[in-house]
Amino acid sequence: MGLYAAVLRGAFRRFSTYRAATLAGALTNTVFGFILAYTFLALWKVRPGLGGYDEAAAVTYIWVSQALLMTVAVLGGGFEDDVQERFRTGDIAVDLYRPVDFQGWWLATDLGRAAFHLLGRGVPPVLVGALVFRTRMPEHPLTWVVFLLSVLLAVVVSFGVRFLVALTGFWLHDSEGVRTLAVMVSIFFSGMLLPLALFPGWLGSLAPVLPWAALVKVPTDVFLERVTGTGLLGALGFQLAWALVLLAAGRLVQLLATRKVVVQGG
Repeated sequence: MGLYAAVLRGAFRRFSTYRAATLAGALTNTVFGFILAYTFLALWKVRPGLGGYDEAAAVTYIWVSQALLMTVAVLGGGFEDDVQERFRTGDIAVDLYRPVDFQGWWLATDLGRAAFHLLGRGVPPVLVGALVFRTRMPEHPLTWVVFLLSVLLAVVVSFGVRFLVALTGFWLHDSEGVRTLAVMVSIFFSGMLLPLALFPGWLGSLAPVLPWAALVKVPTDVFLERVTGTGLLGALGFQLAWALVLLAAGRLVQLLATRKVVVQGG
């Protein structure tokens, strides 16, 4: 565990070196937060209480989702970029020879990345949003702890999905097409742009049980205290279940992929 903790810290320090990019990213999240917040306010003026959210909760949803955008890698990236580059260079073969678990190594890397983005690109937009708009902060101090736990589980679920996508590189050698499709699905089904409670009909019944709901929908529900008591335990259990399923699926696909490795160029 000491090794993986060191990998996590190394990833945190690595991403913290890109200060200008982090500042620009935080500014971008803030700008999009303003655009979406005013859009939501206009919509809620016409449809008060839409989806069970009042105006303050709807605006808060926007800022929390902006904080989670890079933290849970809704748009992909992170370790996927590194793995894809190693497929191109053939260094992926070296990774498999290391005396460490392949999946565990990249999970630790992704946790370090997520921790930095939560602080560097997540907190600033939320603070700006809270200063400008009427938002709804958690009433109970314990909610903050549970929210961080939910974010941690969201990162693991996100990693599980992205790890499976990255593993397609063992067969395709370039997983860019699969990654693009995965990002589109993630944006839509995570609730990044629109709360899943607003989805109509069968889509509204399907979306909340898919793994992408664990990325944004569940953490924002926890933050807004829309789930309490047994409902809160159920929400965290939902995230944990998908995390275990996806990690197990990733382990299985990894075993299948590494039975025979073909590296470009030889």
